[in-house]
Amino acid sequence: MTAPTLVMVPPGSRDQRVVRIAHALKAEIARMRPEVRPAITFLDSCVPNIAQSLRKLHSAGVREAVLVPLDLVNAADVDPRFSGVVSQAATEQPGLTIQVARPVGPEATLLSVLDQRLRTALAQARVLELDGLILSSPTTGDVRGTALLARRARQWSTHHRLPCLTAVADGSGPSVAQAIQGLRAQGRRHIAVGSFFLTGDERYAVQADQARRGGAIAISDPLGAAPEVAEIVLARYAFAAMELLAFDDEGNFSADGHFAATA
Repeated sequence: MTAPTLVMVPPGSRDQRVVRIAHALKAEIARMRPEVRPAITFLDSCVPNIAQSLRKLHSAGVREAVLVPLDLVNAADVDPRFSGVVSQAATEQPGLTIQVARPVGPEATLLSVLDQRLRTALAQARVLELDGLILSSPTTGDVRGTALLARRARQWSTHHRLPCLTAVADGSGPSVAQAIQGLRAQGRRHIAVGSFFLTGDERYAVQADQARRGGAIAISDPLGAAPEVAEIVLARYAFAAMELLAFDDEGNFSADGHFAATA
């Protein structure tokens, strides 16, 4: 039985750093799980897009694919564009079964990666004093994701015994500039920004610029292709792939070992 192809779907960007991180994550997954065939496609702005990638996979003989959104802020909901793209692909490639996994989301294990990235930034800036933190993300997530991001900020605050505010880069919530002002109103003067971003895309640049203008003493790099990110991608893939398995009415795995056509 051939496992479904794992198709990672980061948000598209014209910044080549996004493409590089996606390929680095693909290599990390291939290293961790050689039996899984990973592929990359983009939701927008980059090629190949989802429709092109699924068409190519189908032509290469792939019959099952699991799409994993590389979205760090939504915990359950996927971008609504997935629905249309998957429906179109199912029509154009009727022999291809597609399952969309949950997004990566703001998992607790990613907080340790964020902390490592910020520690590196603080060391590079030779920071000697720190009294405030900001957890910055690209946008607000779904209801569950937003709640989890707030929880991550509280956990980070508790861990370092420092106040921590959340911020977003797209205007859907408080900006980094506003978060810095909020901490300064509390008397905090040595403020660092932890970037809860996968890659250094346009939104990352926006929040980094705001942080510098606001006098932040350090701004962390994005999380990038950390092993922790790859592990979550694989977990999302494995759970979604189970939905493709054929079971009988009693819950037993189908004897022929084929994946069910449940696109």
